[in-house]
Amino acid sequence: MTTYVVTVPGTFTDGIEAGARAELTRALRPADPHATQLGNTEDLDVLAVNDDNTFTLHMKVEADSRADAENDARHLADSALRAAGLDEDSAPLGPVIITGIDSDI
Repeated sequence: MTTYVVTVPGTFTDGIEAGARAELTRALRPADPHATQLGNTEDLDVLAVNDDNTFTLHMKVEADSRADAENDARHLADSALRAAGLDEDSAPLGPVIITGIDSDI
């Protein structure tokens, strides 16, 4: 298994309320990238929201391959958004991007 740091961009089409934001952050906490070397170095927050309601999810995913990491990250992002009361219409996601591989090499 390899630990990947994954970025998933998206947009809150109607903004996001404080309660939903807190719930989304809580749902993503197990995938917090700060537990990786890259997350500490880059100081990646699990959720970053911009003034224009675009957002970025940064997650740590353990997977056997890059494709598995991308699929797992998409599933985790979708599940966390649903836990926060958001769906694909209120928070559409962009393409999953592998932004780093946590390795001792």
